[in-house]
Amino acid sequence: MIVVTAASGRLGRLVLEKLLDRGVTASELRAVARTTDKLADFAALGVEVVAADYSRPETLGPAFRGADRLLFVSSLGTTEDRIIQHRNVVAAAVQARVGQLVYTSIVNADTNPTLLALAHRDTEAAIAESGLPSVLLRNNWYFENTTDALGESLERGEFVGAAGGGGIGYAARADYAEAAAVVLTTEGHTGRAYDLTGDQAVTQAEVAAEVARRTGRPFAYRSLPEAEYRELLGGFGLPPFLTELLADADARTAEGALAVTTGDLARLLGRPTTSLAAAVDEALSRQPA
Repeated sequence: MIVVTAASGRLGRLVLEKLLDRGVTASELRAVARTTDKLADFAALGVEVVAADYSRPETLGPAFRGADRLLFVSSLGTTEDRIIQHRNVVAAAVQARVGQLVYTSIVNADTNPTLLALAHRDTEAAIAESGLPSVLLRNNWYFENTTDALGESLERGEFVGAAGGGGIGYAARADYAEAAAVVLTTEGHTGRAYDLTGDQAVTQAEVAAEVARRTGRPFAYRSLPEAEYRELLGGFGLPPFLTELLADADARTAEGALAVTTGDLARLLGRPTTSLAAAVDEALSRQPA
């Protein structure tokens, strides 16, 4: 039995799709989510759908029971909440005697200077302490973190941040999902920590230039000081913790924290990772005509 947590989220759903594509039968899959209404399509295929909440430890053990392999997709929240939630998951996995725990971490988790990495470091330590056979999938940034916001940005002719000229080893969410499916369905990964990145690091200015090239319209990236960007994000009504995480991630990007390319992702996929041009094309295809 392969169990996927946070299965109703965008990454989790893609992993389920990739597992089915790789020949895993629906009866061998269990999709776990806090709310399960978004998983009705998978339930109709025969995937077992179970409700569980990282913040409610009593729900996790039953959800993980019988798992040969468990994909633990990290949560989003304050660092303090994430540490508690993630330790709940690890403890439940131990109690359920999960055969292998596969965790979605962050690139270079042991040295990554972003605030986002704090909970990941703690979780990796908890996994190591647990003694469970494990695999760490240390994902770099998704292209979609930037391209999902193109709609409003296209109207303004620019997008803004605080990343300066820092590069990012972007890959598509689908790339990371496929890599997770590969690890969950093949042998030889236990004990590995994969730093998963795109094949090339690109700057936000290069993303903007590709958008301009594809649309034939002026489009640019404007980098703000971290404090100004944080204030701008706060004006969008984002939760304070998310404002802080995003502003910090951009500022650390400007310092080179995400300009990481390792080749691990391409090797797992057996192909090049999604290119900037392909990612921009995909994003533009979702924009209204």
